[in-house]
Amino acid sequence: MEINPILQNVLAPPVLFFLIGAISVLFKSDLEIPAPLPKLFSLYLLLAIGFKGGIEIQKSGFTDQVLPTLSAAILMSLVIPLIGFLILRFKFDVFNSAAIAAAYGSISAVTFISAESFLESQKIAFDGFMVGALALMESPAIIVGLLLVKFAAPKNRPKSRKMHLSAILHESLLNGSVYLLLSSLIVGFLTASSNPSGITKMEPFTGQLFYGAECFFLLDMGIVAAQRLPRLKSAGSFLIGFAIFMPLFNAFIGVFIARFLSLGPGNALLFVVLCASASYLAVPAAMRMTVPEAKSSYYISTTLGLTFPFNIVLGIPIYMSLVSTIIPLSPL
Repeated sequence: MEINPILQNVLAPPVLFFLIGAISVLFKSDLEIPAPLPKLFSLYLLLAIGFKGGIEIQKSGFTDQVLPTLSAAILMSLVIPLIGFLILRFKFDVFNSAAIAAAYGSISAVTFISAESFLESQKIAFDGFMVGALALMESPAIIVGLLLVKFAAPKNRPKSRKMHLSAILHESLLNGSVYLLLSSLIVGFLTASSNPSGITKMEPFTGQLFYGAECFFLLDMGIVAAQRLPRLKSAGSFLIGFAIFMPLFNAFIGVFIARFLSLGPGNALLFVVLCASASYLAVPAAMRMTVPEAKSSYYISTTLGLTFPFNIVLGIPIYMSLVSTIIPLSPL
């Protein structure tokens, strides 16, 4: 693997701001970002990538490559939690295993955005329809996680904690981030179809401001990730190893699926990153509400304190190296 892409990734402004945020915690700086701002920037990033993704899907259309790719994305978000659950059951009970597995079956939009920035810095083309895969991969893992609890949990679970299918679907499909991402995708698609001038009017908001907003959001993420690091001690070595092994394992599966789908290097990296990332927002919110038996320190500390920074700093260039190694060899 070439060292240059890793250095270029580490020295990119979003990653540097992430590291600056983490260092501020380690050195006990009084740097603090008011609570509403990270939420605002998170919503902005989801709106912008959804809007731009809808435009690109309208431009590319539902081609022979788009539909299989979106189907494969959904399939991976269903399979990954099942694999993770089987591994985690060696060490944890049903509740913690299902919650952690669901987090690793879902995705991280910020990791996806960082991968897009990496591709742009490497001048590698990718298609906007991959945002559709991002939007579709967040909910299925939540559904699988909750169904695992429903069918594998001890029979004597209190009735007050029994889950109904309608509640599972509502939480999975209408949580804030999924709703905003899908809605923005539709708005972008409709704007590109019927009102192209709207794209120009939105460009300063969804285009020129995007990179700066990403840097600011990652600054806050660095702070939060570093604050989570001490809680990793309670997770134990098994879960810490899982937090690094699972992304690499999922990336390995993802790159062969990308090869089977004949995706180009840019789209392949985005698909692999979606498979390798883990949710630290939507899934924890759903699990905290519906599976209170699971320890949030497990699934939040590992995804946010370990897997997320690993993917942002080292994972993306490692996955790109994997893509570059395997996909050119494909005779398909």
